[in-house]
Amino acid sequence: MMAPLGRGIAGPGDDLLLPPQRPFRILHVSTGNVCRSPITERLHRRALELRLGAQCSGGLLVESAGTWGHEGAPMEAHAATVCSDYGADPAGFIGRELLDEHVIRADLVLTATRDHRAQVISMGHSAGLRTFTLKEFNRLVRAIDPATLPDPDPDLPDGGLVERARALVGAAAALRGWLLAPNPESDEVYDPYGAPITFFRSIGDEINQALDPVVTALTGVPARA
Repeated sequence: MMAPLGRGIAGPGDDLLLPPQRPFRILHVSTGNVCRSPITERLHRRALELRLGAQCSGGLLVESAGTWGHEGAPMEAHAATVCSDYGADPAGFIGRELLDEHVIRADLVLTATRDHRAQVISMGHSAGLRTFTLKEFNRLVRAIDPATLPDPDPDLPDGGLVERARALVGAAAALRGWLLAPNPESDEVYDPYGAPITFFRSIGDEINQALDPVVTALTGVPARA
């Protein structure tokens, strides 16, 4: 789902002189980029569509890559089934190996495990304050008072959500040392590669539940009942 290019407020013709609005990039990272991170990417995109409308990303761009990514590979078949279970479209997915440029461009990196998080941070690029495991970020954003975040603004080209997302990441980073996981395993999404569809579906449910408060915090729009 590509974010629409927006422009600032300008007089007639002046918008052509202004740079395009930069989207807020969210990067999901796992190992092979054929199971966990593709599921998370497509479920995240679907959740944004449900809250913001199919034609409006609110300036939020969701991507994925793998630390040992199968470059050019399709999504694993069971992973595609899980995406479809949740109404997300698995079509057209192409696996990617995680590169420096992906980390440099990302405003928020959400990883499947703590090991993935460490690998992203070890790449440098000041990634430490914007890299979390998915479940870690879930835990942190649930502790943030939404009233402390900028409100969405429909009059802005990006709906005001880029500023809100940046504030959310900053607030989560500030909380990280104070709100620890009850145990290390609680921040992990385990690899279903090679497992039966039942295990893939349990992982899909974990990912979906972890994403729900994250997407609500990013957009200011709760999930529909």
